[in-house]
Amino acid sequence: MWLRERFGLGVPVVGAPMANVSGGKLTAAISAAGGLGILGAGSAVTADWIRTEGAVAAAGGNPYGIGLMAWSVDERPEHLDAVLELKPALVSLSFGDYTPYVEALQKEGIVVATQAGTVADAREAIDAGVDVIVARGAEAGGHGRNEVATLPLLQAILDLTDRPVLAAGGISGPRGLAAVLAAGAAGGWIGTAFLTCAEALTSEPVRRRVIEADETDTVYGTVFDAASRAGWPDEFGGRALRNDFFDSWVGREEELKTQDSGHADYVEGTRAADPTRASIYAGQGVGALTGQPTAAEVLEGFAGYRTYLQAASNQ
Repeated sequence: MWLRERFGLGVPVVGAPMANVSGGKLTAAISAAGGLGILGAGSAVTADWIRTEGAVAAAGGNPYGIGLMAWSVDERPEHLDAVLELKPALVSLSFGDYTPYVEALQKEGIVVATQAGTVADAREAIDAGVDVIVARGAEAGGHGRNEVATLPLLQAILDLTDRPVLAAGGISGPRGLAAVLAAGAAGGWIGTAFLTCAEALTSEPVRRRVIEADETDTVYGTVFDAASRAGWPDEFGGRALRNDFFDSWVGREEELKTQDSGHADYVEGTRAADPTRASIYAGQGVGALTGQPTAAEVLEGFAGYRTYLQAASNQ
């Protein structure tokens, strides 16, 4: 498998870069357990935060990655500078025009990945020369497109290219991982399953809400981005847990972009980790979460994919 050959992974799982969740501790824990952890460098962090958390991720000596948003790097080039200093094994650069940065990263020996939500996205990634494509289906939590589900998207991209393709969206356990591997994916790009890990940055009220949620509790839209005013392009909405704030503003996103009381309410809710007002990004696999395991325990669970692959081969 490509992930084993390139990074020495014991389990074909890459931890998705989740802002405010995937700090250095979780990143390191995923890598130490046999996966590839990726630091989630959100647009609001400083370059020094990236350096500090990157050092934590690297401390164990295992390969790790860092995730950036292209639109944010355009505004915060110091984020890319910090990443180039750290030289992680992989950099995920998505959502916006990432093409100007691919060569600089690859010159440092860094594997470049990007998330594709459509076949057109994948074609652009191939033209840009990225090393690995993440087929991010609409089921996935966090930001991306809501156009195509994981399985049809994965199949289409695998038919398009011989380069490694990782599958993202709705992969909540070993059965799902076995399914995408059987289809030809090089591994799973997993986010939601790590949301409540002991090593995650996730606050306690948010952990409780995530554990209570089922697979029908997520919504997709740009409400939270309109409220945060962080700068996310409208073409990339986000999948998150539905709450009172979303229900109050859905359909009024343009108004929310300039409505200061709504913005203030969201900011206050975020600071208070209030699940009724804050954005809690999660995918449709959230219903599988029942506790607060360690990253190692999550990886141990995913390692059971071999059983399901074997069962399928015996059919």
